[in-house]
Amino acid sequence: MAVGGLLNWKAEYNKDSYSYVSEVVLQYGKIKNKDQLQKKTNDRIFWDNKASFQLSKSWFFFGSLSFESQFDNGYSYSMVNGQETATLISKFMGPGYITESIGFEYKPVKYFSTRIGTGTARQTFVLDEKLFLDPVDNTKPPKATVFGVEYGKKVRNELAFQIVSAIDKDIFTNTNLKARYQMFIPYQDFKMSNIDHRLDVALTAKINRFMNTSLTGVLLFDKDTGTNKIQANQTLALGFGFTFPR
Repeated sequence: MAVGGLLNWKAEYNKDSYSYVSEVVLQYGKIKNKDQLQKKTNDRIFWDNKASFQLSKSWFFFGSLSFESQFDNGYSYSMVNGQETATLISKFMGPGYITESIGFEYKPVKYFSTRIGTGTARQTFVLDEKLFLDPVDNTKPPKATVFGVEYGKKVRNELAFQIVSAIDKDIFTNTNLKARYQMFIPYQDFKMSNIDHRLDVALTAKINRFMNTSLTGVLLFDKDTGTNKIQANQTLALGFGFTFPR
């Protein structure tokens, strides 16, 4: 048994060569398999704000501010004495991210854009010290870092180069493709092995006025999450969809 929800909200203001765009993505889902604990399938809070000035037909100078975290606690799961147990590994603002960026944006068509953030700063927050401690034995030494934040601190600051590409297009009748790719590489250790990658893809097909089917997926590579492997998530869903009047 699984249930989930996704809210996309976008507002845009344009006047002469100036434009401002604010976009919010709220996503949450849970699944319950027989003889297993409940698990999250999706959990994301994302708010992006961008102001830009047009330099030429396809090029803009932009400044952006974004926030990202999650609603609920996150757990890793293991079997202990034949029973599934949950270990806390994340929560709201553990981690949380605030990213400020300035640079140039290439937008040749309305449905596609690429931001080149030559001046990007990111703050990573881990506000709860419990995430550093062993959940079973608190006498054990705490972890040195969690999500890149050192023990005894609550925030990590990074200066970086960032690329963000996005597409939002109706590829067929009643079928929409929305994708966002983000690359982040700190200037402090500027090498290929330290690049963070995230790709979010959502393909939504409208069945009728109120029902749709969707295929969503996420690919993530970020060593600060505690693994050197690519992490993946995918969901196929049939549900209700509603577009609010403008």
